[in-house]
Amino acid sequence: MDKKVVLSLRNISKAYPGVQALDDVSIDFREGEVHCIIGENGAGKSTFIKMISGANVPDEGCIEYMSTVYSAMTPALSKELGICVVYQELNLAEDLSVAENLYLGQKKSRFFNARDFERDAQKVFDEMGVHIDCSARVEDLSVSYMQFVEIAKSISGNGRVIIFDEPTAPLTEDEVDKLLDLISDLKKKNYVIIYISHRLQELFRIGDRVTVLRDGKKIITDDMANVDQAKLIAYMVGREMSFEYPKREHALGDVVLEAKGITNSKVHNVSFQVRAGEILGIGGLVGAGRSELLRAVYGADLRDAGEIYLNGKQVRIHTPVEAVKLGIGFVTEDRKRTGLLLEDSIIQNISLAILKRISKSFVIDQKQEKEIAARQIEDLRIKTPSGDNAAKSLSGGNQQKVVLGKWLAADCKVLFMDEPTRGVDVGAKQEIYRLMNELARQGIAIVMVSSEMEELLGMSERVIVLHEGSKTGELFKEEFDQESVLTLASGISEEV
Repeated sequence: MDKKVVLSLRNISKAYPGVQALDDVSIDFREGEVHCIIGENGAGKSTFIKMISGANVPDEGCIEYMSTVYSAMTPALSKELGICVVYQELNLAEDLSVAENLYLGQKKSRFFNARDFERDAQKVFDEMGVHIDCSARVEDLSVSYMQFVEIAKSISGNGRVIIFDEPTAPLTEDEVDKLLDLISDLKKKNYVIIYISHRLQELFRIGDRVTVLRDGKKIITDDMANVDQAKLIAYMVGREMSFEYPKREHALGDVVLEAKGITNSKVHNVSFQVRAGEILGIGGLVGAGRSELLRAVYGADLRDAGEIYLNGKQVRIHTPVEAVKLGIGFVTEDRKRTGLLLEDSIIQNISLAILKRISKSFVIDQKQEKEIAARQIEDLRIKTPSGDNAAKSLSGGNQQKVVLGKWLAADCKVLFMDEPTRGVDVGAKQEIYRLMNELARQGIAIVMVSSEMEELLGMSERVIVLHEGSKTGELFKEEFDQESVLTLASGISEEV
């Protein structure tokens, strides 16, 4: 027996200048079901969410909710109907308590006090099976528990439809398990779950049906039982794709960068070196100090101790500006906050690291700037109608390519890459891997942090592993296996 349809999109279309974001898309969503939405970056997933949440108005089509037809949603109407979105970028008041976040913006009696909020909030978390201190400030929680607070906000109101937008991107494997178990429980309670993720293995664990979007069009909706990973990827990209990581056959060069005894409040006496043409992986659990190690070497964080050598010569790096001058680039973990100027154009973002080189008397040579940016847009296959478009107009994968383009334009000899494929689709991942492989072939030394085990082992020649800020071991290609990495990441050291 088919489950009840709660929410439907009917012939939805939406266009932006130069882009058809959604093209005649129709989908039904049922109670007690996890409906997965997948597609490459730029396929229309973000626009799809905005249609349902009321952030955007469709050019054509309508939305039907519980048999009532609406020409468009508004944020207020969507909230009133019980449609909630749990975004990858969390929307919490971090200086308030867990309980206060749950009821922020909801009408409550003026006689309610903090204990009343905490008592009611605790009931919600008990129902979810999540153990949490409702009086704790949100800023003191782990990212996974922040996600649970977002979900609890939906449940504590009149939420009936919950949209999850890449919810597991910042989580560890254990935290992912907890979240997926919770979503399965919500399904049993007849919530409508819309789940958006690039991690295909998660879909097969919790999904009932799947819809694939490509270039704004709905390609297929089917039961998860009728598809496999290869089929989904073929639907997403329009062609068969290999799962293999690119092979590197070039010889490695001399040591380009060596860091000795790097120490601060987050990193404890860590040393490593990377050779020309090598991709060195840094593994470990969230909070192990991986990003902090790169930031300390790069001069973004203070160092209490440690020495840095470039091509065998000791160098002073106390600020990112000094690192850039020495030919070190940094693709940061959070491209939107620290990798891009979202309101500025693609051209301006690509030229950020070379402004001095393309300027005369403090005036930018705009012709040269455009030529350099145009070359990167073409070489990196950045999908955009124009380089003059704002960086915020791009999909996540194309934004990441702009960040890469910035450092390629700067002719870096060493490139730090922190979670280089986070939040990008399988097609964009393949392109980024291809680019990394090409950069290594050209002799660039790459240091990569990755939380994805397959990516870490598939792209690296060597892996060093951190635990609570300390280096617990180093593995070479012939020694790679997940168990060894996890053993070292848990704090069991192979070093004397």
